Amino acid sequence: MTPLHPLRPFAAEPLQDHLAVGQAKPMPRPVLEGRVQALEVFYRWVQTERMQGIPLLNEALQVEAVGFEWGACADDDEPAAEGVLITPWFMSLVRLPGPSLPHGERVGCSFVREFGSECFDFIGAYDPAIGYHETCALFSPMGDFTTQALARETALAALALTRPAPVAAPEPMPARRAFFLGRNPGATP
Repeated sequence: MTPLHPLRPFAAEPLQDHLAVGQAKPMPRPVLEGRVQALEVFYRWVQTERMQGIPLLNEALQVEAVGFEWGACADDDEPAAEGVLITPWFMSLVRLPGPSLPHGERVGCSFVREFGSECFDFIGAYDPAIGYHETCALFSPMGDFTTQALARETALAALALTRPAPVAAPEPMPARRAFFLGRNPGATP
């Protein structure tokens, strides 16, 4: 297993470097790491300051960002980090724009967004600590998760379903005649 980045002590997997197909101009990796770290710090603060004493908190779980990488973006969209956020009270797909953006009157609005190879309905959210972001609920509440490892495994499985492994293009079959003559079918005679 690859060692964790020192800024991400609670992450199970290192942040992903590869880009989604068709992605335009990703933000630098340190921006990705900083934005994801800010997301985790903010939701840990929410847990300790806003959620204490609320019965739906699952004490077996902690805040963790899983599998964040730069997602594909449309021409008019900012690049967004995409992954799963696990908290003791919900698990959601999250789209987190590279720069911290104002809400632009989008809080509570629903948007259909591409996430990997699928489309989902996301809801706009905003907090000054992390700026505008969008979430798509996977689970809430989190009472059925008995361990952090089970929640992480579920998050990774959800990401695997939306981000299928690229299929290698098959090697072109040479023309039969070129094969028998030992020639490259793409070369001129």
